[in-house]
Amino acid sequence: MNTTAQSLPIFADVEAAAARLKGHAVLTPLVESPLLSERTGGRIFLKLEILQRTGSFKFRGAYNRLAQLTPEQRIRGVVAFSSGNHAQGVAAAAALLGMPATIVMPADAPRIKTESTRSYGAEVVPYDRRREKREEIAARLAAEKGAVVVPSFDDPHIVAGQGTAGLEMANQAAALAARLDAVLVPCSGGGLSSGIALGLSGVSPATKIVTIEPEGYDGARLSLASGVRSGAAGTRDTVADALTSPGVGAIPFEILKARGAHGLALPDAAFMQAVAFAAMKLKLVVEPGGSAALAALLSGAFDARGKTVAIVLSGGNIDPEMLVRCIQES
Repeated sequence: MNTTAQSLPIFADVEAAAARLKGHAVLTPLVESPLLSERTGGRIFLKLEILQRTGSFKFRGAYNRLAQLTPEQRIRGVVAFSSGNHAQGVAAAAALLGMPATIVMPADAPRIKTESTRSYGAEVVPYDRRREKREEIAARLAAEKGAVVVPSFDDPHIVAGQGTAGLEMANQAAALAARLDAVLVPCSGGGLSSGIALGLSGVSPATKIVTIEPEGYDGARLSLASGVRSGAAGTRDTVADALTSPGVGAIPFEILKARGAHGLALPDAAFMQAVAFAAMKLKLVVEPGGSAALAALLSGAFDARGKTVAIVLSGGNIDPEMLVRCIQES
């Protein structure tokens, strides 16, 4: 995708998205954690996107994108491809706006995500992620239906919608007399991290953005380190199913690069330990991918000493079996 300055969203787009989402998205809390503050030597806040509609931040971008479709486009509906959280976000937004949705999902996606997507009335089309290309399937279905393809991250409206979480965070931190030094964000294609970077740019420009990815899927980390957008191997299995894009999107990369972001990559064990810690110590249910920022803190990959830091718990859609496994193996 060729990205021009005209295609990049700006802070005003995040403000407009916030207006569209008002009354539809949950204004999720930003809570201070004395336990994590004591453990890390910083002042730690949690942005609880696990409490968002559909259990993840994805509803923000999906609703912002779908709300801007024309009446004719709404009749024909939308097609999306996702391992689960974007799928649920699009399905829920489509249901609220009264339009059909078709979602291409991996056959091995977590059961809770597939069932939830269907519960919103969307048609789920399974595919084999090792033998088939979801983009090709989605393009074919969209052509057949005359539907609009809704990408999960490389879209200015999606990024602006996710950015409302950053705008909220800045305002919530200010109300708590806190100035954020850094925000740690789970990252796959970069829609959330770049959106948050954009949302913070107009109200807290000094705040640094740190992306957190699984090892082998650290396209954002590699790209931000080199200054050139590139992909990662993306071949191994990972418990962080929500973070399996091997490359950061063109739009997210330009925003993150301009904001001076940098990235970290973690092994699966760190995600599993974070899920267990969240459940046992914080009393929060978080999926492995959604725990990435917490994992960076707990593992010491990010040094929070003397800093005021917000970590985004981006999703809580975890199968019970995986939750039990994380607790038992950590």
